[in-house]
Amino acid sequence: MPVAKPLDLPFDPIERAAEIWADRFGPADAMAAVTSIMRAQQILLAGLDGLLRPYGLTFARYEALVLLAFSRTGALPLRVIGERLMVHPTSVTNTVDRLERDGLVRRRPNPRDGRGTLAEITPSGRDVVTRSTADLMAARFGMVGYDPPELAELFTLLRGLRVSAGDFRSEPVAPSADGAPAAAG
Repeated sequence: MPVAKPLDLPFDPIERAAEIWADRFGPADAMAAVTSIMRAQQILLAGLDGLLRPYGLTFARYEALVLLAFSRTGALPLRVIGERLMVHPTSVTNTVDRLERDGLVRRRPNPRDGRGTLAEITPSGRDVVTRSTADLMAARFGMVGYDPPELAELFTLLRGLRVSAGDFRSEPVAPSADGAPAAAG
């Protein structure tokens, strides 16, 4: 998977910052964890966007296409897309604009709401989802350095953060050994 240009530093700058932080401000564990997560997000996003570039996608556009592909009818109201992807309505509009311009989705009136608009995945969009997903799966979404139990642990740890932030209400559910979230019991 293509990654961000390596910095090739002779030391871990986040670990160094944590040492200085601890001397000046006190416990650095939360700061170091957050900074590591933010850097990991930068690395992953650069790599995933690199894998998706040949398809004319960014990871954000890929997520929208997958969401439409997963829907029962292949179409969702723009409002629902924003809720499910947890992004601002303006971001949804921009994403759908680009996907529509590329022929991967089409807008159509929502038959249940005369004022609303649906985004519907096209056959070309479904083809791009299939092909790009194969590339992402082959690259293990950039998580090649982790085995399934480590990925499950990471999912569980970050899930707690998402629940605390109010993303959703749920009892903690660990993913299954294959990395997919297990069904709640």
